[in-house]
Amino acid sequence: MDLHIHTTCSDGSMTPKEVIDEAFNNGVSVISIADHDTIDAYNEELFQYAESKNILVIPGVEISTKTRKCGFHVLGYNFDIKNKNLIQQLSALKNARHDYLYRVSEKLNELGYLVNVSVLDQIESVTKAHIYFDVVNNPKNQKVLMDNFGHIPDKGEFIESVMNEGCPAYVKKTTICPREAADLIHSAGGKVILAHPVAYKYEDNFTPEDILRLVQEMRADGVEANYIYIDKDNNKITEIDFWNRFAEEYNLKTTIGSDFHNKDNIHPEIGFVGEKINLPGNYIENLLSWPDS
Repeated sequence: MDLHIHTTCSDGSMTPKEVIDEAFNNGVSVISIADHDTIDAYNEELFQYAESKNILVIPGVEISTKTRKCGFHVLGYNFDIKNKNLIQQLSALKNARHDYLYRVSEKLNELGYLVNVSVLDQIESVTKAHIYFDVVNNPKNQKVLMDNFGHIPDKGEFIESVMNEGCPAYVKKTTICPREAADLIHSAGGKVILAHPVAYKYEDNFTPEDILRLVQEMRADGVEANYIYIDKDNNKITEIDFWNRFAEEYNLKTTIGSDFHNKDNIHPEIGFVGEKINLPGNYIENLLSWPDS
């Protein structure tokens, strides 16, 4: 099972069908594509293709949200993919990403980085990751990257040093708050999960108490406890047991997700191939039963 996978509909490297193929090859029988602010991956053809591979696909999305303190990602599952309000709100968020692209590119230009805006603007759900790869893959940016970093930075290092809040190319992006995202998902009949709480601990100094307050304010159904976090120095941080205990203590559901974007031999692959994650024997059955409860 893997309920957090990205495709080329946002910032992943595989098409939705290629994700199905990879899940099949990895022996994964239940997946969810949770692209950033878009459900464009979902159509009848995809569900039929997955069924032909004996793979169950649960509709998913990862909505980018913002509070006064920092950004949070809200996962939604098993909602109505034809819900008009959900489609309209996600479309607005997607359009805001393109406005962000133009504004952040101006700041990157001021820092000496060249950005191919016309190419990036063709991506429906453009992300910071797309902008990063455009910068580092442009030979004309090699000198400024070496001058600023002493090496070619990886995605996390560049974004956290250059583009995030408090950094020289930071641009405030039009977004919604976690509670608004949660309400949007719930109104479409879905379940709400706070994505990777472990990340907020290491990136934003959030405590478990902070996470609990956020989950309660969102009225979230659960947390993505079964998650392996890779920091900007590519250190693997596994706090799965802690976040499962956290969920149990506060009567929250848990999900499992690799947050797969591409094969880089660093981050987990679809289905956590090669990783050791001990789930209860009836975990999948219980998880598949709760969306309808």
